[in-house]
Amino acid sequence: MVYVKYFLSSSKPRLDLQQARSVIIRALEEDIGHGDITTSLSIPKKTLIKARIIAKENFRLCGIGLAKEVFKTVDFGLKFIPQAKEGSQVVKMQTLAVISGRASSILTAERVALNLLSFLSGVATKTNRFVNQIKPFKTKITDTRKTFPGLRLLQKYAVRIGLGYNHRMRLDEMILIKDNHLKIMENYFKFFKVPKGYKIEIEAQSLKEFIRALSFKPDIIMLDNMNLGDVRKAVEIRNNLRINCRSCLTLLEASGGINLGNVKKYAATGVDLISIGELTDSVDSVDISLEIS
Repeated sequence: MVYVKYFLSSSKPRLDLQQARSVIIRALEEDIGHGDITTSLSIPKKTLIKARIIAKENFRLCGIGLAKEVFKTVDFGLKFIPQAKEGSQVVKMQTLAVISGRASSILTAERVALNLLSFLSGVATKTNRFVNQIKPFKTKITDTRKTFPGLRLLQKYAVRIGLGYNHRMRLDEMILIKDNHLKIMENYFKFFKVPKGYKIEIEAQSLKEFIRALSFKPDIIMLDNMNLGDVRKAVEIRNNLRINCRSCLTLLEASGGINLGNVKKYAATGVDLISIGELTDSVDSVDISLEIS
């Protein structure tokens, strides 16, 4: 996977349900154990019901197909009919899906389905707030690798549903030289060679480090925890180089200490990218419930 092409892709977000299925199975095993003892003791197996998944607040919907897959994994005979589109803005008390079939199956699948749906919708909703905050700037909001273990595929999908972009999915997708690499090997750049086909990003924490990184003409320079004034100067320096060198297309990424309150100011500096760990490591799940009709 070539990092920059994937990173800047505007293609429609898609979730590979085959890959996501392993997450669903683990989640169901974790939740059900040897069986839903309460339901098995209290609900006759042949009892049929209809239930609705309902939004209890306004948010951006993400994971409706995943929720369907959870119910179908528990009982393929269940009917799951979505009432809202993936990526749509839903409102409080809106019906998101209607499920019908065995009561025992619906009750057994309920928690895992709602957990995934509310969690991913939370990621998509937060991402979309950041995206909306920086309009009409061309800066792109991206995620990081600060994801919950085992849930990266789903969380990064949710970021795309929120109209954000993905940073590298895994360590093998691109080269990102950070401060700890430089501390271990001071003369790193003298010996480092970029393998063919890989993009390279270098982290800089000051204007001095930025100018040094710029001399190596990387694909991206991460301006890590730099104040607005220095970020603005870095953009100006890069832009001046572009005037005299059309091939000098280094992208600038602002990162660290950026939140909804100041993200617009960083976008206004002219950086190309703003990466925000908060999109995936500080998630507020939205409120969703399942109600029996």
